[in-house]
Amino acid sequence: MKDVMREAVDKSERGRKGVNFLLFFPQTCIDSHREMICLETQHFNINRILLLTIGLWPYQRSLLVELQSILLFGILLTFIIFQITTFITAECTMDLMYKVLASAFFYICFAIKYNSFLVNANIIKSVLMQLQDVCNEIEDKNEIAIIEKYGSKAKRITIKVLLLGIFYQLIFILIYIWPYIHRILTNKSQLHSSSYILTEYFIDKEKYFYIIVLHRNAACCIGFLAFVATGTMLITCLQHICAMFSIASYRIGQAIGISRKGGFTNEQKSCEEIIRAVNIHCKAMKLSNFLISNFVGSFFSLIAAGVLCLSCNLLRIASFTGNIGQLILSLINLFAHYIYLFLAYYTAQEVTDHNENLFITVYNVYWYKAPLRIQKMILFLLQRGTISFYLVLGGILIASMQSAASLASTSVSYFTVLYSTRQD
Repeated sequence: MKDVMREAVDKSERGRKGVNFLLFFPQTCIDSHREMICLETQHFNINRILLLTIGLWPYQRSLLVELQSILLFGILLTFIIFQITTFITAECTMDLMYKVLASAFFYICFAIKYNSFLVNANIIKSVLMQLQDVCNEIEDKNEIAIIEKYGSKAKRITIKVLLLGIFYQLIFILIYIWPYIHRILTNKSQLHSSSYILTEYFIDKEKYFYIIVLHRNAACCIGFLAFVATGTMLITCLQHICAMFSIASYRIGQAIGISRKGGFTNEQKSCEEIIRAVNIHCKAMKLSNFLISNFVGSFFSLIAAGVLCLSCNLLRIASFTGNIGQLILSLINLFAHYIYLFLAYYTAQEVTDHNENLFITVYNVYWYKAPLRIQKMILFLLQRGTISFYLVLGGILIASMQSAASLASTSVSYFTVLYSTRQD
């Protein structure tokens, strides 16, 4: 009896010592157990700053943030309206129509992107939560490294696109201030810079010149920030979905490697790895479909407005009349649209390629040397690989590089028709 009591006391002492150790060194114990990934602070930090700037970050949606987003969207929308109102006061000719629509459709694309995130804030929030849940379940160091790899890639893309946006904004400002600099240096009259983008405010343009300039520059800044912030946010989400597909491929390889060691225990572990691979693969497919399906209307509108914008800007370039500023502006608009188009479709193509890579991995591993039970599970995976998986943008186009080339070709075709009509 005394021995039993002594053993109980020893256990109690050891328990108290363990509790004391946890109290003094809690963080060390947690970090040694597993490495946590916080997507918001590690991989989405730049996207978060950009979206917070324009009031589109899905978290902490206070009344002040809602008012900010309404104000910014209102500035962008009114600038589009004041471009369209040019048709009310000016003589409506084909040249005027192409000139106004080339710029108006460009800003309509900005407004569509801004509105899509404003309306679907809860969808973006849900996607981020689901991605975080997936990261919380990951404990393998190699799988964490895969997430880190794709997170770093997404950040590099975000930074590059942001730098391109800043470059565009600087060129835009330079185009507008150059006539005044030239006039000061040469003491000659120069074309008024407001003619690059035609607007009608129904007020005295000379008297309210600075307000008009402020409104125009604010709309351009808001629009490009929205274009960059929303576009890179979607790209970052899709890159993390690609990471989920890569983890599924990694787990399949691990499962086959374990099964080849032989033994009932290893066979059980192999089955568990295959199940985990199938689970994260299904989550990646569902998450990508969930994200794209909730932006169907926005993508459809963006595709239509983008094709018309490209066609009108091509027509402005073909109808060059000696206005260098207008030519540069049209070229930059074209460049920005084509970069955005191919980058978006390339990222969506990557999702399809990563899904197919899973089944390529299944084909290439030595699954036929695995136990019969594992072979049966692999056969189900191979059968699933016969069904194509791809993202459909706007409900009309399969997201692939071929579709991007097709859209670019369509815009050129529309331009050809419009230009031939103008020549006639």
